[in-house]
Amino acid sequence: MPGCGNGHAHYMLGYALQTVGTMVDMDTDSQKFMTEILPAAVQRARENGSTTVFGQGWNREKFKTHIPTRHELDAVCSDIPVYFLDDECHKAITNTLMLVKAGIMKEDGTVLKRELKGGVIEIGEDGTPTGFLSEQAQTYVRQFIDHENLYSLDRALSNLTDIERHILSEGYTMYHEGWGNYFVNTNYYKALRQMDEAGKLHFVVGLPYEIESWMDPDEALERAADAKQFASKRVIPGWIKLLFDGTVESGTGLIDPPYLDGRRGIVNWEEKELTEFVRKANEKGLTLHVHVLGNEGVHRVVNAFINGGKDEMRNTLVHVRNVDEPDYRRMADHNIYVTSGITWHHFSDEVQKELPKLLPAVMATKAYPLKSFFGYGIPASIHSDYPALSGSPDDPFGIMEIAVTGTEYHENGKPIWPEELVTREQALTAMTINCAKQMFLENERGSIKTGKYADFLLVNKDVLTCPVKEIHEAKPAATYFEGKKVFAR
Repeated sequence: MPGCGNGHAHYMLGYALQTVGTMVDMDTDSQKFMTEILPAAVQRARENGSTTVFGQGWNREKFKTHIPTRHELDAVCSDIPVYFLDDECHKAITNTLMLVKAGIMKEDGTVLKRELKGGVIEIGEDGTPTGFLSEQAQTYVRQFIDHENLYSLDRALSNLTDIERHILSEGYTMYHEGWGNYFVNTNYYKALRQMDEAGKLHFVVGLPYEIESWMDPDEALERAADAKQFASKRVIPGWIKLLFDGTVESGTGLIDPPYLDGRRGIVNWEEKELTEFVRKANEKGLTLHVHVLGNEGVHRVVNAFINGGKDEMRNTLVHVRNVDEPDYRRMADHNIYVTSGITWHHFSDEVQKELPKLLPAVMATKAYPLKSFFGYGIPASIHSDYPALSGSPDDPFGIMEIAVTGTEYHENGKPIWPEELVTREQALTAMTINCAKQMFLENERGSIKTGKYADFLLVNKDVLTCPVKEIHEAKPAATYFEGKKVFAR
């Protein structure tokens, strides 16, 4: 079968976390985090001479009885900045020193910044920040980490060896990196270019440059355009990533009607502002790759793509939890692409019981469409969002089984929206030729055809005919890239 593609993943972040940070298991509660995980992370940082205690993976649901405050983090570590992302990478907890470095507050508790466009700086009963940050507030504070020390060019080169081994063993020969400049430098770009020029890069990667809503958009756009200097045969820095809203399950995705408690969600970009930004980006030859989940958020982003963008640029919606019916047709008419997080298509029985307490009725039972995209002729790829929601399958066959059955083999959930399940052939299309189209590679890759690069897999199970509950067991026996065997099991 053709080599697979992952339409949106963060392999750079995932492997950086394993070498310069701490991965927190999703089952960890706040007590275990404070008594075991954080002390071990601090000790590791001290032993390695690190300038930041950095980590990711804590789960809001597991921490719901208590989210550690900056004062509690200070009790464990007050002399090194502490920054821990949650499992979705939309929220963070920090110690006081991290907030001081970011100019949020002074050491004496004086608050310098209470509001930030598109983000929330939580203020406690004492009138000072608690250390809990959500959405664009956590991206703002994160820029003050010592990134060059944390993620150097040597580190990026070292991680790439592991990343390549990982994705080739799963059957990916192309992927779209969710965030090429996560560590506020271009070391990942440089490392990829060096590997490709040395003939050591055996996959194709699309690189988006993330721009935050609190940045000066014109200055940031120039930086994104400058990243094209790192382009090579297999390295394509042709996108800009934006976060338009948050996540629906956390109450920050933009929806209509509102959440049951009256909230509408968080808006990072005004529609008029985004429309103008899309126009400027497309004129510079950069495609938009926009994180958006709520139906009202989708509607506004589609408006911006239509009114400001160029249809031939294949501007893309990422994740997409809810879509109003008229917007499907508009997306199809204007060549708007979608990369769908199908690993979020499953929810445990426990989570499904909680959704009706948060969401309007129709949204509590409908989430993350896929079949509708095919029905309307919208080019849709599938992504894993690795390592966000760690514990979900990252490999194409584990993802494929969820797309077809709506459940994950080791979980207890039922399909939340079975009408949106797809056929095996549709899932395979989303993981191969549609991902190639998303990356402007369909004339070179994504299918086995005369004249295309020989990117293909030998798989130990026929995923189109085996029992449906066995699809996840499939593994590549060998992965070929441009005619060369680059992985063998």
